[in-house]
Amino acid sequence: MGYAVEIKKSAEREMNRLPDAIHRRVSQRILALESDPRPRGSQKLEGGEGYRLRVGDYRMLYAIDDQERRVLIYSVAHRREAYR
Repeated sequence: MGYAVEIKKSAEREMNRLPDAIHRRVSQRILALESDPRPRGSQKLEGGEGYRLRVGDYRMLYAIDDQERRVLIYSVAHRREAYR
C-alpha cells in the first residue's frame, strides 16, 4: 500500500503561482511520492526531518511519516527562496 500525500495550504498557494509547465512537472512528482516517498534524487535536509526534491530550478520540501504512511509537502519554491 502506498503513502497518502498531503499538501499544506501555503505550498498549494506557492504551486498556484508557478508557470504551467513547472506546475505540471511538480504535480507529477507529487503523485509519484505516493508509491515512492524517497525517489532517486531526493535528499534528506541537514538539521531537520525533511527531504527535498529538485524539479528544474524549483524545490519541493516535504516530510515523511513512515508509521502513518503519509507525506506532507510544506513548500514548493524557486531554489533561491526554498530554504529561507
